[in-house]
Formats: sequence, C-alpha cells, structure tokens
Amino acid sequence: MPYRPHPRRSMPIQLNALQLTGSIALGLWLGFIAIALTCWLAWRLLFNEQLAPLAQAVEQLAKPPVIEQPAAQNPMFEQYEEHLRRNDQQQMVEQARSSKHNLANPKCQFWLQQDQTAPSEKSRANVLQFCD
Repeated sequence: MPYRPHPRRSMPIQLNALQLTGSIALGLWLGFIAIALTCWLAWRLLFNEQLAPLAQAVEQLAKPPVIEQPAAQNPMFEQYEEHLRRNDQQQMVEQARSSKHNLANPKCQFWLQQDQTAPSEKSRANVLQFCD
C-alpha cells in the first residue's frame, strides 16, 4: 500500500469585529482602573496621616543635633579666653595711641591717659569707645 499523507485539516477562524472591539475596549478600561487604583493606594501610603510620626522621625534624622556647651567650662580654657581678650584690647589701645587722628580728640586723649596711669576695664572700654 502506498503511503498517502493525510490532507491537512484547517481550523476555521471567524473574526467578529464587534467582539474584537469590545475586548480591546474592556482591556483598556481595566488597565486604566488598575493604574488609577495603584496611584490612589500609593498616594494613601505616602501621604497618609498615620505615617506622620514616621515623617517627623525622618525630618529629625535629617537635622543635625545641636550640641549645647556645658555651663561650666574648663578653668584653664576660661583663662586662655580671658588672656586672648586682654591681648586684643591691648593691641587696640596701642593702635589708638599710635593713631594721629586721635591726637585731636580730647575724650580719646583723656581716656588714653587714664588707661596709661590706672589701667582698668572701664578705661580700656572707654578708649575703645572714644578712639577710632
């Protein structure tokens, strides 16, 4: 017996334009609803009032902590600062003495003389106030 191939069977495909259009429209509509629901849920999760404490905690972590100076510092450091302040005042008084502009200022001359004969905090402060 000779070999005879079976004829190919064809499957009939029927395209209904109305069903195809309806399926595409339904798919687009469901996709739009899925995207809208996803955005709404993300909005609720990100900006919900229940997460306000978490947002405050994140803000606090973002800010650097303020380090307060202790009330009582090291006495040696205080002495050092006082020494620097006195040196700065002394330099300013020396500059006031050497300035030719202050020779014509009687108040400056008076306080320069006071600071020279009896140096005190008041005389230095007045020299700095009245002399240029």
